[in-house]
Amino acid sequence: MKKVMVLNCGSSSIKYRLFDRKFNTLLHGIIERIGERARILHHKGKKRMKKEIDVKNHKQGISHLLKLLHDSEWGAIKRVTEISVVGHRVVHGGQMAETALASGVALGYLKLFTLLAPLHNPHNITGIEETKKAMPTVPQVMVFDTAFHQTMPRKAYMYGLPYHYFDKYAVRKYGFHGTSHKYVAQDAARLLKKKKPNLITCHLGAGSSITAVKKGKSVDTSMGMTPLEGVMMATRTGDIDPSVVQYLVKRYEFDFDEIFDIMNNKSGLLGISGVSKDVRMISGRAKKGNERCKLALEMFCYRVAKYIGAYAAALKKVDGIVFTAGIGENSPSMRRRICNYLEILGVKLESSQNRKSGKKPVKISAKDSRITVFVIPTNEELMIAREATRAIGGI
Repeated sequence: MKKVMVLNCGSSSIKYRLFDRKFNTLLHGIIERIGERARILHHKGKKRMKKEIDVKNHKQGISHLLKLLHDSEWGAIKRVTEISVVGHRVVHGGQMAETALASGVALGYLKLFTLLAPLHNPHNITGIEETKKAMPTVPQVMVFDTAFHQTMPRKAYMYGLPYHYFDKYAVRKYGFHGTSHKYVAQDAARLLKKKKPNLITCHLGAGSSITAVKKGKSVDTSMGMTPLEGVMMATRTGDIDPSVVQYLVKRYEFDFDEIFDIMNNKSGLLGISGVSKDVRMISGRAKKGNERCKLALEMFCYRVAKYIGAYAAALKKVDGIVFTAGIGENSPSMRRRICNYLEILGVKLESSQNRKSGKKPVKISAKDSRITVFVIPTNEELMIAREATRAIGGI
């Protein structure tokens, strides 16, 4: 039976999932802490395996993964040729608007965007190159986080810089989390029983982004040329006056790269709370009276609500609002805080429904809410599997 494999290679991890031809999960897991004493968390059916091994780099990680796939107890294949296609998550695809086969030319183009996604693209590319070596006869397909947002009009993706900065240097908004936004938008359309509804999808996790979806297509999104722009996140600042950087560099002699490290990795919920980037821990401290934790949660929810309001204006008519990803799926209190700002849009939540969270989509809006609100668990791996299969004409 033909199978589809999905790989997501991060800076120190390889997430993987193997599907059958009907997109049922056969096995999945993660190899994490690559470069040190690595840990493998592997699931096959109801069985779970956890162990530590030495994995120096992604090449060794791919090699170990292939052995695991062939294992008589934990694997699901006898030979590599049982895999019809491997779909790879690639964070920054530049202006590539479609899922693409991983040719040398395409990989060369992606390397131009390493500076814009330094924590992701280099390792995405390494994962592709190593998998191509290990499975030379199996098609490798790249699925881009940025692709879904290539339908944005110029008025949304252009910055107010001189035009030649776009023309010559490709400076523009690209947007991210596109695979997730596309998946939940399609699921919301099914739930609403509308082919092409107008939606505002909220991917709220360690990285957070909001997207305006008009008739099934992205028309604006909160992240920009890099994932730093937009709402405040777990460790990222989100929107900030660029002059702050100039001020700190010139007035206080901060190192330029140091500031961007702070803006990407030490700011947001972590930087404001001073406690954690995890909403659960921050919420616990806030309940005990920690003022900075209270402020961190207030800032996050306020900024998400501002984007929802802006995109409601852009869409003119909104059929649904969708919450997804770690915070969006699992924090009823954060959803309630955000929706409390949306009274002007006629949004009302059903408290008992909002307290529900799990593996299935749930409608959390009240019967008299003017806009339907959903919590929809995202499934980027399934979306990547579908896109990769479509790219090779099916299996």
